[in-house]
Amino acid sequence: MATHNGASFIKKQIDSIVNQLNADDELVISDDSSSDNTVEVLQSYNRSQIKLLSNEKFNGPSRNFEYALGHCANEIIFLADQDDIWHSEKIKVMTGALKECDLTVCDCRLVDENLKTIAPSFFELNNSRKGLLNNFYKSSFIGCCMAFHRKILEKAIPFPNEISMHDQWIGLIAQKYFKVKFIPQILVDHRRHSKNFSTTGSRSKNSLGKKVISRVKLAKMLLQR
Repeated sequence: MATHNGASFIKKQIDSIVNQLNADDELVISDDSSSDNTVEVLQSYNRSQIKLLSNEKFNGPSRNFEYALGHCANEIIFLADQDDIWHSEKIKVMTGALKECDLTVCDCRLVDENLKTIAPSFFELNNSRKGLLNNFYKSSFIGCCMAFHRKILEKAIPFPNEISMHDQWIGLIAQKYFKVKFIPQILVDHRRHSKNFSTTGSRSKNSLGKKVISRVKLAKMLLQR
C-alpha cells in the first residue's frame, strides 16, 4: 500500500485488510510524507503484520509503490489503495486464482466517498478483458484489483522513469511474459473522490496527441524490457 494524506478513509481500508491476514502475512505500507495524521492512524494498530515505511519523499504513487514492493518478503503480492474497502473473501478468492496463473485481476464496484455506488462493475464500464493489445490501448489493470506472484517483479522492477502508472506497467509485463487471469467477482469497493490521484472509470483529460505520445513511449519501454 502506498499512502499520502489518506487519513479520511484509511482506517476502514486497513480494517478490511487485516481481518483477512494470516499470521505469516504482512501489510507493507510506504507513506509519502503525509502532512495529515495518516501515519498516526497506521501506528495506532500496533500489529506485527503491519510494516510501516515512512519519512520518504516521492513524486507520485508509482515511485511510492515501487519502494513498497522492494520491501515485500512473501511470494504472493497484492496492491492496495489507501481509501478502498476490500470484501471479506478477497484474499482467499484471489490467492486461489493464483494457483492457475501468475497475475490475477478481480472486478470492483466504483463508489463515491460515502460508499454510494457510481458503477456496479468496473469490468462492464471499461469493457475489461485480457490481452496485451487490449490493455495497451485501454488498461484494465487497476492496482487495487491485482494480485501476483513475486517473479513478476523481476521483470517489472525497476519501473521505467516515463511510465504513467505502475499498475498498467505491471499488468502489461505480466501479460507479455506470464499467464494472466481475469476473475469476475467484485471484491473491492473502489472509492472515487476529489483527492484521487488516478482517474479510474473516468475519461482521460489528456489530449489525443498526448495519448499517442504516451502509447509510443510505453511500446518502446515494453520492447526494451
